[in-house]
Amino acid sequence: MDLFLQNIVNALQWGSFYALIALGYSMVYSILMLFNFAHGDIFMVGAYIGFGIATGLLALAAMAGLPVPGWLVLVLTIIISMFLTSFVGIFIERVGYRPLREAPRASAAITGLMIGIILETGNLALLGARRLSFPSLIDTVTFQIGSVYVTNKKIFIVAVSLSLMFGLHLFIQKTKWGMAMRAMSYDFQAVPLMGVSINKLAPLTFAIGSGLAAAAGILYGLAYPVLDPYMGILLGWKAFVAAILGGRGSILGAALAGFLLGFIEIFAAWIFPSTFRDLIAYSIILLILTFRPHGFFGQAHSTQLRL
Repeated sequence: MDLFLQNIVNALQWGSFYALIALGYSMVYSILMLFNFAHGDIFMVGAYIGFGIATGLLALAAMAGLPVPGWLVLVLTIIISMFLTSFVGIFIERVGYRPLREAPRASAAITGLMIGIILETGNLALLGARRLSFPSLIDTVTFQIGSVYVTNKKIFIVAVSLSLMFGLHLFIQKTKWGMAMRAMSYDFQAVPLMGVSINKLAPLTFAIGSGLAAAAGILYGLAYPVLDPYMGILLGWKAFVAAILGGRGSILGAALAGFLLGFIEIFAAWIFPSTFRDLIAYSIILLILTFRPHGFFGQAHSTQLRL
């Protein structure tokens, strides 16, 4: 039972990364009916931007001789990195995807893969292949609850992730832009005829998704402080699977599927040899999609792509 509860804590942290990245996939797919396969590398870019922001803030504080608390540097790093990475998403939409909006979806998918390679190669060209160590902004404090150990970093990661998801839910449900996004996800062709500009909605969608990916990158660096130019590939593909499992247009579905994938991987590695983790996780997801092809909360009509 102690190991079971401990693994639940670990799964909540691991699932937080998948859920935040999956939200960006789900938003772009639901509104523009395309898969942004560069999204995993935007997660990587956000982590590296966060590294630069955190390192710069710590250096400025040291030069000024100011005793800036680490938690303040961490919060500022998340906010600034989300803001800057959102412009990366806007640029990708404007340069990479907008010219292909009327092209076959396969062209846009291939473009996403190429954009991801460009981001990875650009990182290698600018910073080299050496892995970077994310700054330790806050000291690790371990709390013991019965026989379960929980660190302050895990609590922070889960709390920030859930807060961002809840904030996105409020934005989607309570604002006019959110209403436009929900309408666009329901009928891509009719909503522009009602006066909703796709050229405004698409960059906003990419900006929000990229900002969430940046937050996931910084939280990942906080938990596993080793940054790699290829760190977004595997996590990005798994988050993409979570977005499909959640259902097109469902923020709740993408979040729940991300956490579910995290739980499956953690408990599969606990019960079986770790080499079987991905096999078990994807087998379970394949079984779910066999009986629910449009995902947890997707509608049947949402499975039809514009090819």
